[in-house]
Amino acid sequence: MKKYIFNTSLFALQILFLMFVTDYFISYNLKKNHQSPGEIEVWNDIYDENIDVDIAIYGSSRAWVHIDPSVLEDSLHLKAYNFGIDGHNFWLQYLRHKEYIKHNNLPKTILLSLDVFSLQKRENLYGLDQFLPYMLWNKNIIKYTSSYNGFTFKDYYLPLLRYHGEIRKIQKTISLEQNEDIDITYRQNGFRGMEKEWNNDLSKAKLKMSQYKIDLDSTSINLFNQFLTECKENNIEVILVYTPEFIDGQKFVENRDEIIEIYKDFTIKHKLLFLDYSNHELSYKKEYFYNSLHLNKKGADIFTKELSFEIKTKEHINGYKKIIN
Repeated sequence: MKKYIFNTSLFALQILFLMFVTDYFISYNLKKNHQSPGEIEVWNDIYDENIDVDIAIYGSSRAWVHIDPSVLEDSLHLKAYNFGIDGHNFWLQYLRHKEYIKHNNLPKTILLSLDVFSLQKRENLYGLDQFLPYMLWNKNIIKYTSSYNGFTFKDYYLPLLRYHGEIRKIQKTISLEQNEDIDITYRQNGFRGMEKEWNNDLSKAKLKMSQYKIDLDSTSINLFNQFLTECKENNIEVILVYTPEFIDGQKFVENRDEIIEIYKDFTIKHKLLFLDYSNHELSYKKEYFYNSLHLNKKGADIFTKELSFEIKTKEHINGYKKIIN
């Protein structure tokens, strides 16, 4: 009986070891040859502890396609990186923040790009593939992704199981590994300008409803407040930025004014600067957008230069006075 238990335990340990080795192999290759649109590039920079910047840019896709770190750097002579996360509200923007400051030096300033969806919280874990290589036993990822429809307990704690059903993706990843000539860089310092023209997303939405009402999430609002408090305690300056949004899209959101007032209240409570470009001239020019929410590359370039100029003129950035004096 003892021999049977010993042999069974030894076999189980061998299987577990094989699962760990295979998990590591797949995760390593997914990190190296990723298919997610730029998200894994950002996660790699975070976990490789490659980021040492003065200005960190946070937000959704409106952040990573609107604010070009290289333009900020050229104008302000401060290093910048864009952490915008595609398709997600503040809840997972905060997760990225937590992992960033855990593995890298703190920034002096955070430019937080806001939109009407920031304080909403979606049900499904959009783009969940980006978490696969990093999530095993990762406390922050478990804490901030487990409330979504996406992963289960075993995915977080048992090696290899989260890759069940991902055979095609794994095969594609391994084939990319064998082709060293493929350049899969998608975002530069977290930013990518979009060479796109206006599409019909807004017109299609209007066919379904006259207006859309944002469902505000109280837990996200509380987390937003917690984040601002934490930044103050860590001596990180936060500047809230509402980047240009096409005017017809603004009118489509029923409770937009209520959301803007919430941001203004946070501005007063935490004594922050709020740069609101909702009524900027860009917001009235369709040629600078590819949909109602997102500027194209030309629009992003114009906007980032203007943002840099305003920061430079008013000396908003923490530490900027020191550099120009």
